[in-house]
Amino acid sequence: MAEPAAPAASVRNPLFARLYARVLARNEPPEMREHRRTLLAGLDGRVLEVGAGAGTNFPHYPAGVTEVVAVEPEPYLREQARAAAASASVPITVLEGVADALPAPDGAFDAAVACLVLCSVPDQPRALVELRRVLRPGGELRFFEHVRAHAPRAAALQRTVDRLFWPHAFGGCHTARDTAQEIERAGFAIEAQRRMRSTALKIPPPVAVQVLGIARRSS
Repeated sequence: MAEPAAPAASVRNPLFARLYARVLARNEPPEMREHRRTLLAGLDGRVLEVGAGAGTNFPHYPAGVTEVVAVEPEPYLREQARAAAASASVPITVLEGVADALPAPDGAFDAAVACLVLCSVPDQPRALVELRRVLRPGGELRFFEHVRAHAPRAAALQRTVDRLFWPHAFGGCHTARDTAQEIERAGFAIEAQRRMRSTALKIPPPVAVQVLGIARRSS
């Protein structure tokens, strides 16, 4: 199959992109850096990272990775990622692209990485279908995402902030998505997952509930 066409226009979130790159990414708490290391530990072969942002994951890729193709639609973040790729210890190519039309042929990668991005893609089921498409049979999907809370009051708060302002203020982010369930619906078998609550802030934000796991394309 031919590679999908490039998107007609970039995703542009100039204010949030600068906030993320200059403040949030540079001041991540130690627990977030540890989650990134855990997410990527043991990967090898060719890897696609969707929504690479400013390249915050790049220092954590292990030596067994032969190539990373990092897809980022936002222009400012894409340039930040290219700068980060230049000093990475594994080969990284940063491309323009969107999650629901990944610029890669079928079965091209041994693994894919989705890190704090499936909350913000406009069409999460379509993005997961695309991630499955670009993986070889048996390939891994590594995911670290914030997700909908199980507690009814916390979930109600997430739905409320999603409806009122959160996606507009934070680059399309939705706090109340049940991402692990959508991964299974897209045809992945989840082999391991760990739900946790961020303890970085005394008052937990709506994105405090997180899931980190490994899923596999079975065929």
